[in-house]
Amino acid sequence: MTLEAVKETRGFETEAKQLLHLMIHSLYSNKEIFVRELISNASDAADKLRFEALHNPDLFEGDTELRIRVSFDQEARTVTISDNGIGMSRDEAISHLGTIAKSGTAQFLSNLSGDQKKDSRLIGQFGVGFYSAFIVAERVEVLTRRAGLPVTEAVHWESGGEADYSIATIEKAERGTTVILHLKKGEEEFADGWRLRSIIKKYSDHISLPIIMTKAHFGEDAKTQVPEDETVNRATALWTRSRSEVTNEEYNEFYKHVSHDFSEPLTWSHNRVEGKLDYTSLLYVPARAPFDLFNREATKGLKLYVQRTFIMDDAEQFLPIYLRFIKGVVDSNDLSLNVSREILQKDPNIESMKSAITKRVLDMLEKMAKQEPENYTTFWKTFGQVVKEGPAEDYANKEKIGKLLRFATTFTNSPEQDQSLDQYIERMKEGQEKIYYVVSDNFNTAKNSPHIEVFRKKGIEVLLLSDRIDDWLVGHMQEYADKHFQDVTKGELDLGSVETEDEKKAQEAAEKQFEGLVERMAKVLGDDVKEVRITHRLTDSPACLVVGEDEIGSQMRRLLESAGQKVPAGKPTIELNPTHPLVMKLDHEADEDRFADLAKVLFDQASLAEGGHLVDPAAYVTRLNKLLLELVR
Repeated sequence: MTLEAVKETRGFETEAKQLLHLMIHSLYSNKEIFVRELISNASDAADKLRFEALHNPDLFEGDTELRIRVSFDQEARTVTISDNGIGMSRDEAISHLGTIAKSGTAQFLSNLSGDQKKDSRLIGQFGVGFYSAFIVAERVEVLTRRAGLPVTEAVHWESGGEADYSIATIEKAERGTTVILHLKKGEEEFADGWRLRSIIKKYSDHISLPIIMTKAHFGEDAKTQVPEDETVNRATALWTRSRSEVTNEEYNEFYKHVSHDFSEPLTWSHNRVEGKLDYTSLLYVPARAPFDLFNREATKGLKLYVQRTFIMDDAEQFLPIYLRFIKGVVDSNDLSLNVSREILQKDPNIESMKSAITKRVLDMLEKMAKQEPENYTTFWKTFGQVVKEGPAEDYANKEKIGKLLRFATTFTNSPEQDQSLDQYIERMKEGQEKIYYVVSDNFNTAKNSPHIEVFRKKGIEVLLLSDRIDDWLVGHMQEYADKHFQDVTKGELDLGSVETEDEKKAQEAAEKQFEGLVERMAKVLGDDVKEVRITHRLTDSPACLVVGEDEIGSQMRRLLESAGQKVPAGKPTIELNPTHPLVMKLDHEADEDRFADLAKVLFDQASLAEGGHLVDPAAYVTRLNKLLLELVR
């Protein structure tokens, strides 16, 4: 290969410079991961060539035996990793090697903790694995030619990992990419066959194409060293092997390969399906959330293979979006090798596979919840809010998803979401027919809501919901195990047979006793309320606001309004506690102006108690100050 006389020098982008500086000067833990990352990139390049060659077999250029080669030179202090995969054109080299900000660099930098060991684990997860080479290398060269391009259009990319890199056109007979690492002084340990071999076995034994190293042995004269190729990995797709043949360590390392996550997964499921459909799935539940977990538009999905031939990285058709955190592989014998995303959407087999794989994931999570509660606690804290999207998207599995849900409740009075619906139902009071819940903007507001006072008095457990998605969740969940969900802030209070006949009679008597107060207060509040009524849901608070059974809840209304959406106008009902001294005082207040001030203060306080915002805060303060002045005179 011949280098051109003139190289073009280009500068890295600002974020790329920050990242390279970090790699070179800060991340010293787990240096050996550069081998894993570069081999993983080489494997991906081979997968992409296989896929593109389905439509254009000429890309193989007469060489269909895909492989990765690792070599070293102790004297020159170099490590070389090469592949005969898809390779890169000049534009692709500039895009992939010179513009790393597009690969999630900003998010990578914002996730750094300062702990070298933890930070080094982020490499790869954010698409910056190639740059781990600069942890051990003072200079990196990349020689690459995209399959199908003339030998005269290969590229030589080189950088010392500082402010810039050079790029030039060269001749390269073989397609694919060669990465040459010129090791820093003190990093000679990696220019060693035994060290490299052990790293490859540790991290990359599962790679499905051969990783070849050159070793030397003595010839017949016992003096001359002869190079000999050695395949150092199994070179078989891990998911094609029997579960009994695969160790936990191998499953863990394969997960790191498909997810670019340095942490081990919480659990996995390896399953072979035969019959009407013939496919294998290997599914993982991560312990850590990806940086774009809550971006529903981000690429997600399983790696799709057809007859062990790689097809695409993010086949989203096999799982619903609320399970977008699941990583893994699906390999089908029933799909065409020429399958595309468009064809996948129209293939009736896909829906059957999606249904089966979805149930397998839900069963895997249920099993973890029963058998590994500590792991499930970690899972729920990480992915719980995403799972809560499920009932709205996957009606067929609503009951299965319900088993997985965890909530904070008045049983523990803790903000930890660690109580299941099954546990709630087991603790239901005799005669209780509904699952009661309250939705607020935060846990403390929910815990202290006046709406749950009578529930505490009677020992009836209430779900305390404060995640932004909770109102949406229960709106679609509606019932679980034949028990309907009931928002305690909506409609008239109905405790079913938990309420005694004497309590019902006392409520009727209170309503009759305070008819005059209800009429006077309704006149004062006017159009601000739909209705005024006496309630028995309060024990400590003088008043609370409720909305109709079919109306939008206060939290959902605030969320929609904050998002700039128009929400249908609605009026709350104010309920009064007939046993509270303030209500009794109000009933006997003869001064109409003072009555009006007290009534409006009670209305505003009830709004504040549920996390609402006052329409006219200044008027509320004026009335409150006026009443306080009367007390101190």
